[in-house]
Amino acid sequence: MLIKTMQNINTSYGYLIIRVTNNLNYPIANANISIRYNDGTDTIIESINTDISGNTEPIQLPAPNISLSLNEENTTRPYSEYNIIVNADGYEQGIITGTEILADTIAIQRVRLTRSEAGNPENNIFIPEHTLYGEYPPKNPESEIKPISETGEIVLSRVVVPETIVVHDGIPSNSNAKNYYVSYPDYIKNVASSEIYATWPESTIIANILAIMSFTMNRIYTEWYRNKGYDFTITSSTAYDQKWIYGRNIYENISDIVDDIFENYISRPNVKQPLLTQYCDGKRVSCPNWMTQWGSKALGDQGYSPIEILRYYYGEDVYINTAEQIAGIPASYPGYDLTIGSSGDKVRMAQEQLITISEVYSAIPTITADGIYGQATSNAVKTFQSVFGLPQTGVIDYKTWYKISQIYVGITRIGEL
Repeated sequence: MLIKTMQNINTSYGYLIIRVTNNLNYPIANANISIRYNDGTDTIIESINTDISGNTEPIQLPAPNISLSLNEENTTRPYSEYNIIVNADGYEQGIITGTEILADTIAIQRVRLTRSEAGNPENNIFIPEHTLYGEYPPKNPESEIKPISETGEIVLSRVVVPETIVVHDGIPSNSNAKNYYVSYPDYIKNVASSEIYATWPESTIIANILAIMSFTMNRIYTEWYRNKGYDFTITSSTAYDQKWIYGRNIYENISDIVDDIFENYISRPNVKQPLLTQYCDGKRVSCPNWMTQWGSKALGDQGYSPIEILRYYYGEDVYINTAEQIAGIPASYPGYDLTIGSSGDKVRMAQEQLITISEVYSAIPTITADGIYGQATSNAVKTFQSVFGLPQTGVIDYKTWYKISQIYVGITRIGEL
């Protein structure tokens, strides 16, 4: 789909996919979406409706040249901002202000609508400037490894990827700030999309995501805030933790990477807890012995691998570790892809989950749970992958297995309420 406004040979473009659900995470078909520039005008530059799965096709939108997000010295905002207005019969109107579009990337904006009688003010979302462009307080330094022998300190017995974390949307002492319950992968995708640019080298993005996950897992493993009497896992304050922004858009390439590696974190030898991998931008804030985001981008440009980038900043002894358990998942990935010709209990389990999911996402064809991976199962998987933005291979690989499990668990738990 081409945008006619402001088109010329020098204009760069990014893409936007909008996903509309209700507050139970069920898709809303035929929701009408209007897109406007975030410039104070009311001019509609695009109008589109969601499909049966609550998704739009990719929408092409003007964006600043990609070079702006790749240049540390640039002071011009390297992304364009758009306002999104969503209307659906029986639901409160949803308004997103400030969705960020980078050139040559696909942004994903989720919009969650509530019923008309609910009157939920969170249908209106404001997305502030990206941390690499806006002004945010620098991180207060902490020890990268927390002592675990203090009297009364709560520490988990093993490293587990949680199903959900509680994000306090403010500094720890702000009792008026709201707590949000967020799935662990969604939290990481949000922070990474807020902290780095999706246009950077893949190795740089992976290194930063690993650092974000390790920092988060340290907070989880040491029960850092709960040990201090708070009722949350982590905050959205850059002075204490990492920037999480309620309702912000994420980027498809960042989402794909998180889905591939979300059970990983950074360790040091003979230290069980995940490393508290602190970092800063390296431009406005200096942080010796921490990773700098712009510095990691420069290393990625030079061909450094993710682990080489991390070792450059945190030391040659750090390594990538894997969590012992992923909470909330009915069964772990079998360790191999399921494809045509596969059979057994793992195939049957995936088929049963797809059948349940197809009751909500009707675009997914109904199949038989016979434990045999035939063409019908492959077609159902391919449609599932299309609905949820995964490569449409028809094969249940690592990320597809966990995405099926995540959607299945969400649907069945809602049904139990």
